[in-house]
Amino acid sequence: MTDTRRRVKVYTLNEDRQWDDRGTGHVSSGYVERLKGMSLLVRAESDGSLLLESKINPNTAYQKQQDTLIVWSEAENYDLALSFQEKAGCDEIWEKICQVQGKDPSVDITQDLVDESEEERFDDMSSPGLELPSCELSRLEEIAELVASSLPSPLRREKLALALENEGYIKKLLELFHVCEDLENIEGLHHLYEIIKGIFLLNRTALFEVMFSEECIMDVIGCLEYDPALSQPRKHREFLTKTAKFKEVIPISDPELKQKIHQTYRVQYIQDMVLPTPSVFEENMLSTLHSFIFFNKVEIVGMLQEDEKFLTDLFAQLTDEATDEEKRQELVNFLKEFCAFSQTLQPQNRDAFFKTLSNMGILPALEVILGMDDTQVRSAATDIFSYLVEYNPSMVREFVMQEAQQNDDVSKKLTEQKITNKDILLINLIIEHMICDTDPELGGAVQLMGLLRTLVDPENMLATANKTEKTEFLGFFYKHCMHVLTAPLLANTTDESPSKDDFQTAQLLALVLELLTFCVEHHTYHIKNYIINKDILRRVLVLMASKHAFLALCALRFKRKIIGLKDEFYNRYIMKSFLFEPVVKAFLHNGSRYNLMNSAIIEMFEFIRVEDIKSLTAHVIENYWKALEDVDYVQTFKGLKLRFEQQRERQDNPKLDSMRSILRNHRYRRDARTLEDEEEMWFNTDEDDIEDGEAVVSPSDKTKNDDDIMDPISKFMERKKLKENEEKEVLLKTNLSGRQSPSFKLSLSSGTKTNLTSQPSAASLPASPGSPGSPGSPGSPGSVPKSPSPTAAAITTKGGLVGLVDYPDDDEDDDEDEDKEDTLPLSKKAKFES
Repeated sequence: MTDTRRRVKVYTLNEDRQWDDRGTGHVSSGYVERLKGMSLLVRAESDGSLLLESKINPNTAYQKQQDTLIVWSEAENYDLALSFQEKAGCDEIWEKICQVQGKDPSVDITQDLVDESEEERFDDMSSPGLELPSCELSRLEEIAELVASSLPSPLRREKLALALENEGYIKKLLELFHVCEDLENIEGLHHLYEIIKGIFLLNRTALFEVMFSEECIMDVIGCLEYDPALSQPRKHREFLTKTAKFKEVIPISDPELKQKIHQTYRVQYIQDMVLPTPSVFEENMLSTLHSFIFFNKVEIVGMLQEDEKFLTDLFAQLTDEATDEEKRQELVNFLKEFCAFSQTLQPQNRDAFFKTLSNMGILPALEVILGMDDTQVRSAATDIFSYLVEYNPSMVREFVMQEAQQNDDVSKKLTEQKITNKDILLINLIIEHMICDTDPELGGAVQLMGLLRTLVDPENMLATANKTEKTEFLGFFYKHCMHVLTAPLLANTTDESPSKDDFQTAQLLALVLELLTFCVEHHTYHIKNYIINKDILRRVLVLMASKHAFLALCALRFKRKIIGLKDEFYNRYIMKSFLFEPVVKAFLHNGSRYNLMNSAIIEMFEFIRVEDIKSLTAHVIENYWKALEDVDYVQTFKGLKLRFEQQRERQDNPKLDSMRSILRNHRYRRDARTLEDEEEMWFNTDEDDIEDGEAVVSPSDKTKNDDDIMDPISKFMERKKLKENEEKEVLLKTNLSGRQSPSFKLSLSSGTKTNLTSQPSAASLPASPGSPGSPGSPGSPGSVPKSPSPTAAAITTKGGLVGLVDYPDDDEDDDEDEDKEDTLPLSKKAKFES
């Protein structure tokens, strides 16, 4: 049989002042050559690996707490603790530590926690102990002053704590408390408040064990009721004895466990409600109180987890139809609190805890509870479900898939009649509760949506050699659950505008869209098939007509996520169904208002332009250009038109496309720092050396057939000059007269084509230049930019051959060409521009 005396858990204190469990093993002490001294060694019981190797430093302060804990600090912010299964093992290791440090094993701390000043060291040598005043009513003020004066000094705190322990002083003080209450001695009660509060700040486990014992704890709470800062005493004892009732939903047979639960509740109450909020100085002085509560909770969870009869009875009553509603509510609340306590456990212990609950059938039980009408019970069950999902989503996914296939034995016993109906699956119950949340702010729905998002997130899905959880679960989810999730969306978008557009419905649909957008980003072909087959995007874009801006933006964000994938399957679906129409409609309806809707729509079209998504570019220009051509406060739509024309020119004249690469390689791609030799030779050539009418080419290009090269260029130049003249006239009119703002009506004809008409109205005429928000005012969407943007530069023309073939991505090179032209002699510049 394994020796349990030396069985320990190793804990470290994290930045949040919470204890992290580093593992369970067996501790020993011995000389370690590498550390040059006696050390504590803990080896893991699972694989024998070394969990802890700590040299017993002669100057380190070790503390023994609660008979089974040894705590110490190895660095300024690195605290360690060993929690022993048995007191005997703790005593053995404590003796080894005291032996190395030359201390008496009867002490609970081997060193002073903080270095003292020389004066305090001298006082320590001259006065080995602290003498407390006799515990009398007349000396309470003196005792209170002594406690208050001892707190600033670590040495005096240590002496005071030892004196209080050795003389049984706390029990004597509590006897005086009864006397003061009987005599209604308010001054004495105020002094006792200060004394007991000071004893808490001594931060000693031995004192806490006395104060929190069954016979003393209520009197300690009574002393803390008489705060001198309050005009009337608090009534904490009345609350704990009359209002707070301990309910054994399942009878607890172990008296030690029952006493531990009582003690932990009361100590937690003292920490949270009775003691005043600690100052920055006092907060660190209550660390032992935090540790006391923490280890108590760990012990309670462990004792309950090991009691199989208790857990079996708990789940049996939870799922028993004969259990009345009040009893069931108590059972669910207990289970919720039980799971909340488990959050203090560390990963491996929490894993064992949830495995125990899973084996007991917690998920089938939750399914039964969630199907009930009691709102409070369902709310508590949702909280329990959230603990399970957040800790181990794979366990929940495995259960719901087994449930759907009727392979889980536990789910057969508990939900046999419900499994045949796929709408009553556990995950569908969660979706239905999200959809049917009656809270106006949808607090529960937001929580459930977060849980669903965790369950469908491929990032936390496992992939093994035999199976892929992602493939199996997503196949299950889209087959059995997605129709439940999208039901409110499809029901509300049967017409051209939302059927219901109240705030709560809009919030719910926004949550559904948020989850669908997440699916578009992470689920690839599953969501793609669903969107295209069910025409989901068309339905979503109906919400662009909602009066709630946040919902319209959610719909737009959904489409933007789809376009961002640059998937031609999605693009063909969008073009075939003319799904840019609701977006253009919303853009025109928004008018010249500079808001989030305006910016988001422009960003979508800008993405299409920058990423050069050819199919969407052509679709937008061919179908919606008339509605968008007058938008000149950004160059996005003109840039799209330019992209479209370039695409068409490449298609009409493939030889011209090859010319582009020739010109790009030989004329337009110049290093900003040095000119190539060929270009240097060309610039150095005198104008007299060039005959009239001779094409200007680089020397390496003269070997090519001049007629073959110049023939397509001449044809292109004629078309280009005509278009440049038209664009100059348009830009000139725009700069002189300002932007016109015709209002467009966009509607679908009986076929699939769109009918775009423009109707100028008096309301759309430009406002006065100085009026706020007018198209001509700076910063408004309707203002004409004072200087052309880089995109605008691509649309305006440049003289001569520089405008021969204009590449949108060659703006910088073109600017360099212009700079170089400015430095040429006039004669060469004239010849260059001829």
